[in-house]
Amino acid sequence: MSALATVLAQAKERELHRTPVVAGDDAPLVVYFSSVTRNTDRFVTKLPVRSVRLPLKTTEPVPRIDEPYVLAVPSYGRPGGVGSVPPQVVKFLNDPVSRAHLLGVLGAGNTNFGPLFCVAAEKVAAKCQVPLLYKFELMGTDEDVEKVTQGLDKFWQASMQPRA
Repeated sequence: MSALATVLAQAKERELHRTPVVAGDDAPLVVYFSSVTRNTDRFVTKLPVRSVRLPLKTTEPVPRIDEPYVLAVPSYGRPGGVGSVPPQVVKFLNDPVSRAHLLGVLGAGNTNFGPLFCVAAEKVAAKCQVPLLYKFELMGTDEDVEKVTQGLDKFWQASMQPRA
C-alpha cells in the first residue's frame, strides 16, 4: 500500500469512528449541500446543531423545510462565478416553503478562487435577502468551528425572539 493510500485509509477510519455532535431539539437547524469531497459535511458535523444534508444528485427529491434554518453552501469554482451555486441548492431554494424559512447563510469555499471565495453564499444571501453569517475555507478550522458555534448561537437566539 502506498503512503498516500495509507494516509487516506487512516483518515477514513478516523471519520468512521468520530463521535457525532449531539444537539438538542432547540439547537439551530443547518441545511447544507456537500459535494463528494464532503468538505462542507465535515464542517457541519463538528457544529452542535441539528442538520439536514441536501441530496448529492439533482434527480433525488429535496426535503421541504418548514421551520427556521441556516443554509451552508459551498461555491463551485467556475470562471466569473457563473454556476457557482450548486444546482441542488437552487432546486431546494426554488421551493417557496423552504425558501421562506431561510434565516441566514454560511459560505464554504476555497481561497484559491480569489474574489470569488464563497461567491455562492454571497449570491444566495443577496437573492434571498438574508445575512451572510460567516465564510470558511474547505472544511474549516477549529477556530472557524468555534466562531460559527458562538455566532450561530447568538444569531439563533435573536432570531427566535418573538417580534413586537
